[in-house]
Amino acid sequence: MADRQFDADVVVVGAGPTGLLLAGDLAAAGLRVTVLEKRGTESNLTRAFAVHARTLEQLDARGLADDLVATGRPVSSLRLFGRLAVDLGSLPSRFPFVLVTPQSHTERLLQERATKAGAVIRRGAEVVGLRQDAAGVRLDVREGGEDSSVRAVYAVGTDGVHSTVRDLLGIPFPGESVVESVMLADVRLEREPEDALTVGAGEDGFALVAPFGDGWYRVVAWDRNHPAPDGAPVDTDALAALMTSVLGTDHGPHDARWTSRFHSDERQVPTYRSGRVFLAGDAAHCHSPAGGQGMNTGLQDAANLGWKLVGAVQGWAPDALLDTYQTERHPVGRAVLRSSGALIRVALAQSLPARLAGGVLTAAADRLGPVTRFGARTVSGVSVAYPPAVPGHPLVGRRIPDLRLAVDEPGAPSRLYEALRAGRSVLVSNDELTVAEPWAGRLVTAAPANPHGKLRDTVLLVRPDGYAAWAAVDPSGTEVRAALTAWLGRPSG
Repeated sequence: MADRQFDADVVVVGAGPTGLLLAGDLAAAGLRVTVLEKRGTESNLTRAFAVHARTLEQLDARGLADDLVATGRPVSSLRLFGRLAVDLGSLPSRFPFVLVTPQSHTERLLQERATKAGAVIRRGAEVVGLRQDAAGVRLDVREGGEDSSVRAVYAVGTDGVHSTVRDLLGIPFPGESVVESVMLADVRLEREPEDALTVGAGEDGFALVAPFGDGWYRVVAWDRNHPAPDGAPVDTDALAALMTSVLGTDHGPHDARWTSRFHSDERQVPTYRSGRVFLAGDAAHCHSPAGGQGMNTGLQDAANLGWKLVGAVQGWAPDALLDTYQTERHPVGRAVLRSSGALIRVALAQSLPARLAGGVLTAAADRLGPVTRFGARTVSGVSVAYPPAVPGHPLVGRRIPDLRLAVDEPGAPSRLYEALRAGRSVLVSNDELTVAEPWAGRLVTAAPANPHGKLRDTVLLVRPDGYAAWAAVDPSGTEVRAALTAWLGRPSG
C-alpha cells in the first residue's frame, strides 16, 4: 500500500455511475479512495435508462443486481425505429433482458456500496489543476471558495463528456456531432405506453419514451424539420406533434416539470492512460444514445480497471497489467461507437433511398434469427471478449457465464458470480487446489458443481471482472503456479 505521503491511493474525479462503481471496487479492496465531484447536488440531465445483461452480471458480482432489478422493468425484446427487433430472451445470461430503470437507482446503489466500503465522496469539489510525477498525482481542488490539493498514487477521470481531467492532460477528443437539438422533457402522460421502452423513427425525426417508474416519463425526441439551438425552449405541443408523427400517438404529454436540449456526439480519446492518470466512461468515449450503451460501457470500463489498480497499489501486479486497460477497453469503445452510430444513422437518414435501404436492412434483420441474436449479444455486452496476450485455450479473454459451483460448506458461494463478490480472481478446478494456497489473499478457489460437465479436466482462472485470464486442460501443478504468478504476482510469504 502507499505510504502516508499520499492523501489517497486513488482519486476518482466524477461521481457518476462509472466513478462510483470504480470507487466501490477500490475501497472494498482496502484502498484509500477519494471521489471529487464538481456538482454540489444531483442532476437529472442526460440520464440513462437501459441496464444491459453484461452490466447486470457485473452488478451481480457486487451483490447489487437483484436490488436494481427490483426497481425497474425487465424487457426481453426491443423494437428499434419501427422494424429492427432485438430478442434478448435467449441471451446466455442470468439476465436475459434489458432493465429499464432510471439512472438514479443505479447511482444510489453504487454510492451506498462505495461509502459503506469507506470511499470518501466530496461534492462541490472542482478539480482546477493536475500535475504528476514518477511517484504520484497531485490534483488542485476548489471547494467552497477554498483552494486545496489532493495527492494520490493514481487518478481516474470519470467526469463525463466535458472532462476537466482530459483537458488538463491535453488529450484530444476527436469525433463529430451526430445530431443536434435533441429535445428532452420530463412529463406526465395521459395514456401509458404499452412497451416499457418506446422507440420510433420516421421522416420527421425520432422519439423515445422511457418511464421513471413514479408516473413521470422522459421523452427524448429530434425534429428533422424544425432544428433549434441547444438553448431554445422545448414546446410541449410541438413535442406531442412529433411523437404522433413517429410513434403513431403522442400518449398525451402534459405538466412538463423540466425540459432541455442537447447535441449528441461520437468521440473517443486515442489513449485511455497518461502516466498515472486514466480516463473512463464518457470522459474517454461518447456515443449516440441508440442502443442505450453509453452508461453500460462506462461501468464495464470501471470493472476492467478497478482490480488492475488494486494490484498495482498493493504491489503484486506489474505495471504492464495497467496497460491492458487500453488494449482491452479502447477497441470496445470504438466498436460501440460504430454499432450505435449505425443505428442512429438509420434513424437520421434524410433521403428516400437511404430510408428505404435502412428499412430493407432492418426488415431483413428482423427475419434472420442469427442476425438478431448477434445484435442482442452485441447490444447487451455479452459478446465482448479481450484478445489474449499469447495464443492458448479458446476460453482465454472470453466472458465466463455464471457457472454453478460445488458447495462444500454452509454459506459458500454456489455460483461463480457469487464467488466474484470477494473482488478477487477465482480458480475453478476439479483437482486438488492446495497449489493455490500461497495466493490465498488474492484468490478464491472453487470446484464446478458438475465435475463431469464441460469443464471436466479444465482448470480455469477467472479475473475479478468475469473474463478468463487463463485456462488449460489437465495442467500440471507447475503450469498452474506459473499462471497464478503471471496474473497475481509472486506468492506472499
